[in-house]
Amino acid sequence: MTDGRSHAPAPGSMLARLIDGPVAPGRVAWIGLRPARRAPVRAVEEVLAAPGQGLAGDRYASNRNGARQVTLIAAEHLSAIGAYLSMDAVLPERLRRNIVVQGINLGALKHRRFRVGGAVLEYSGECHPCSRMEEELGPGGYNATRGHGGIIARVLEGGLIRLGDGVERLLEG
Repeated sequence: MTDGRSHAPAPGSMLARLIDGPVAPGRVAWIGLRPARRAPVRAVEEVLAAPGQGLAGDRYASNRNGARQVTLIAAEHLSAIGAYLSMDAVLPERLRRNIVVQGINLGALKHRRFRVGGAVLEYSGECHPCSRMEEELGPGGYNATRGHGGIIARVLEGGLIRLGDGVERLLEG
């Protein structure tokens, strides 16, 4: 339900300036590919991102011009999800995301373009949990992941993404 008000801050407002403020860069901590629906996630050291398609070898690579070409999650959220389930940090392959980043707040990339290694991506939405989280993490897995599932993005400029590569928000303009 909406109240008709915009959720974007007024241009030039203090909140808009804060949102546009500096963002600490991060790095790629893990990369995973899912070759087919329900297939095990395969960890890799590098992957080629193709514009308008996604990551080579991932099932969403054929999602031409779709919103969900790449999924990203913050390493810091793996511990939080584990804590909600009374376990250690969950392994990234259990969450079925493509890229785990460390040191950058993915929320600061909302509605922005950003560089991951040699590729330029654009935020296209939040990565909400699916019913598979109950299967992967056990009872409560879905709710433990809510708000911590990361983001989805489109590939605007292709390039190689490697473990340890930088992740940085690009300035508009």
